[in-house]
Amino acid sequence: MEGPGYRVVFEKGGVYLHTSAKKHQDADSLIAGVIRVVEKDNDVLLHWAPVEEAGGSPQILFSKKDSSGGDACPSEEEPTFDPGYEPDWAVISTVRPRPRPSEPTKGAEASSPQGSWAFSVSLGELKSIRRSKPGLNWAYLVLVTQAGGSLPALHFHCGGTRALLRVLSRYLLLASSPQDSRLYLVFPHDSSALSNSFHHLQLFDQDSSNVVSRFLQDPYSTTFSSFSRVTNFFRGALQPHLEGASSDLPAPPDDEPEPGFEVISCVELGPRPVVERGPPVTEEEWAQHVGPEGRLQQIPELKARIFSGGLSPSLRREAWKFLLGYLSWGGSAEEHKAHVRKKTDEYFRMKLQWKSVSPEQERRNSLLRGYRSLIERDVSRTDRNNRFYEGPENPGLGLLNDILLTYCMYHFDLGYVQGMSDLLSPILYVTQNEVDAFWCFCGFMELVHGNFEESQETMKRQLGQLLLLLRVLDPSLCDFLDSQDSGSLCFCFRWLLIWFKREFPFPEVLQLWEVLWTGLPGPNLHLLVACAILDMERDTLMLSGFGSNEILKHINELTMKLSVEDVLTRAEALYRQLTACPELPHNVQEILGLAAPAELHSPSPLASPLPLSPARSLPDVAPRADPAPQPDSSLEILPEDEADT
Repeated sequence: MEGPGYRVVFEKGGVYLHTSAKKHQDADSLIAGVIRVVEKDNDVLLHWAPVEEAGGSPQILFSKKDSSGGDACPSEEEPTFDPGYEPDWAVISTVRPRPRPSEPTKGAEASSPQGSWAFSVSLGELKSIRRSKPGLNWAYLVLVTQAGGSLPALHFHCGGTRALLRVLSRYLLLASSPQDSRLYLVFPHDSSALSNSFHHLQLFDQDSSNVVSRFLQDPYSTTFSSFSRVTNFFRGALQPHLEGASSDLPAPPDDEPEPGFEVISCVELGPRPVVERGPPVTEEEWAQHVGPEGRLQQIPELKARIFSGGLSPSLRREAWKFLLGYLSWGGSAEEHKAHVRKKTDEYFRMKLQWKSVSPEQERRNSLLRGYRSLIERDVSRTDRNNRFYEGPENPGLGLLNDILLTYCMYHFDLGYVQGMSDLLSPILYVTQNEVDAFWCFCGFMELVHGNFEESQETMKRQLGQLLLLLRVLDPSLCDFLDSQDSGSLCFCFRWLLIWFKREFPFPEVLQLWEVLWTGLPGPNLHLLVACAILDMERDTLMLSGFGSNEILKHINELTMKLSVEDVLTRAEALYRQLTACPELPHNVQEILGLAAPAELHSPSPLASPLPLSPARSLPDVAPRADPAPQPDSSLEILPEDEADT
């Protein structure tokens, strides 16, 4: 059935209309037909026609079992028991759809009343798809158009709903509601709103100023208090496409807004490749990359080796300065010395700014007092089991304190937020130099400063990106988490906030971070690290009968029980598995760095910042001419007594 401008890309028989609301259908109330997806000219159509029009002889199928006990139809997903019936959704609409002018029904004569039920609809006219609940004798789909009308329910007596949805996902993106897993919202693949899908996700309560502190202190209880509901996802981001409004203007709120949605794609991934990591880069191997005048050579190969094996502990003090942008990869030894002298002078000039504040001045500077109090409290609890920071009057604690206060002078707008001491501690431990640690810390903060902004937009976006990746990698796990009210992945908040600092033993955190800092094999590898951990725990989560409480408790108890080598190996395998997929959705390609973000091509007020990416180039860090600090009345300083538990 192909011709010029006309091609059938999907066809499935045994798709019936039920014309009676009775629970038990008889032959006269069933209309057998064929469903097709057709590419016609520049449009894609979904077409259903009775078998007398579609060709072939009708075959009435009342159940999956024939009289001999054999299967009348192969089933791909529907059980054979029938716990109930849903007449509101299962029977055809009393208002018959109008045939499309471009697709007149063929062969529908007056003597054949079944012919009047044929319909054809452009995929662009679909607004939502509702799927039947599990357990019916056969599955059905109800399609709702943008005009608000419902097409006749399609009953798949021989299976095929998943196959149809998989084909539709080539042309559309489907959004599944966590509040109703059977309802899918439909929108086109090229929707710019998708790249900003979590921009309007209301994960947090109205008082988000202390959400970082609460997650660091007690991620378990904070999950219940701040993430108990996922609401209004895509409310606003998708409204321009639903209402036909311009994407350049925010749409007015609906009287009845759609429930929260998360993006899914029916993608078939190939086999997961086997990945083997290499040994750490040694000082001897590093020296082989040092050329004349002390310039590093073959830098891409060197970064690839760091990605595949990490660094020897004795090499980190030097190599981290390059990975974090403090020293230029292409600079000579003399240029590096001059740069360090300049940065040393800049550091101590900024440090003098807060050192020279008198007690009387500080009494009138509530912001500085707040920062100083919060930093002192956090530093006193940071990595105290590490020998470098243990014991009273430890000089390492004083250096942490001074560096963090100086950072408040460097970045007035951001200042200090709880959790930053977790990021600085390993850097100071490795460099063992106040100035080097400060500028390396500034380089790290260039990557993750958005995590600590009060709006939490960056964290919302990353949770959305993580959900996209997991939905493609393991839709079954996502469905399970949805069913247990854990589909927002809020239990991953602390992982992303401080890059797994409290999930692995201290030496393994050093290895993890230096691998992430290479920016290989693509941006957002830290999201795939999170996917890898969930992939490793999927059987425990899904087969143990965990509810939402048990899921959160189990994830929280993974701390210090994970192997960074195993996690990195699996994360790289997931990356290779995704990038090998020829039908990877564009928004997933954006996350992996395989495609340019849509907002780069079509700016919109709805556009969110670029995805957080360790592959973004780090500029040479230098003091900023930021405006004077403004007191933040919403700053709430909370204790962190249980932060390391």
